[in-house]
Amino acid sequence: MLKMKSLYVFKLALTILVIFNASGQTVVEIKGNQFYINGSPTYPNRYWKKLKIEGLLINSRMVQGIFDDLNPETAQSFAYPDTKKWDAKRNNQEFVSNMSLWHSYGLNCFTINMQGGSPTGYGNSKCINSGFNQDGSLNADYLDRLDKVLKEADRLKMVVILGLFYFGQDQYLHDEKAVINATNQMVDWLFKKKYRNILLEIANETSENGSYDHPILYPNRIHELINLVKERKKNGYRYLVGTSFRGLTVPTSNVVKTSDFLLIHGNGGSKTEQIQDLINKTMEVDGFRVMPIINNEDDHFDFEKETNNLTTSLKYYVSWGYFDYRLRGETNIIEGYQTVPVDWGIHSERKKAFFEKIKEITGGFQK
Repeated sequence: MLKMKSLYVFKLALTILVIFNASGQTVVEIKGNQFYINGSPTYPNRYWKKLKIEGLLINSRMVQGIFDDLNPETAQSFAYPDTKKWDAKRNNQEFVSNMSLWHSYGLNCFTINMQGGSPTGYGNSKCINSGFNQDGSLNADYLDRLDKVLKEADRLKMVVILGLFYFGQDQYLHDEKAVINATNQMVDWLFKKKYRNILLEIANETSENGSYDHPILYPNRIHELINLVKERKKNGYRYLVGTSFRGLTVPTSNVVKTSDFLLIHGNGGSKTEQIQDLINKTMEVDGFRVMPIINNEDDHFDFEKETNNLTTSLKYYVSWGYFDYRLRGETNIIEGYQTVPVDWGIHSERKKAFFEKIKEITGGFQK
């Protein structure tokens, strides 16, 4: 009888362990204007120069972690300097292997996109980099690379801002029906994998001035896709969702009213007053309530200065995201996180300055 009870207890414990592992260990929530991970606010009790850091997401734009170029005519233009070949698997492996390093400095969030971002920094190329097929179905190779990233983020207790659509790639989706199908299939896949450390960004920089091909991705309609995600629930759980706007662009009321959090971009904000003005105007939009604001793309640095776009965002309790690409005249692979091929380590002076600054701000994390 005792042996049977012991066997039962063992099987029960094993079942609980399997369920726990299958469900992932990292859950992101929003309470008021704070982000929580596994029931606790991020950076618990942390202040820096009297600024509250608890509850924020200090993040970086790392959108090319699952990048590939499916256009054979252009793929070789992204070749690594040492091998003279482009290698999507290597790119993904090096991304994943560096995540624990970023995290050790205090980075608790990053953005990665199913359709990437401009692989040349700014401006589009003729590359085809889409995790969606023309009908909106999911590309298995992209999902495999994404799964490796999300699994490691889950282990590290990091939050992932997962972008779905990019204005340099949405044209490869056949029509609006395909856009809707892609959104639904992505949510289905996340439910199946049971990842709960995800914030969904429907589109990178929603715009109607010719950037996006499909009107449902324009600012006046993108709330339809936000609501689509919000309506999808499984076992009482749904994914938190929003969308970003172009640099220094104030979110529209329909997006503010439907989003769980607001994504703004500081690109173009060469003066900190511009970031301050963007934040203030965002908080004045009809529909704004107590909710998190994340500046998850800002290509201004000046980390050695007392005041910069990062510190200005923190002053207004807005999370900040580092956007680094190879600047004009830079050719060394160590520069930039968006320009492909990418060195995912921390080797350039600009990257070192960012990570040292966030370590100072957050206190970093134990490896």
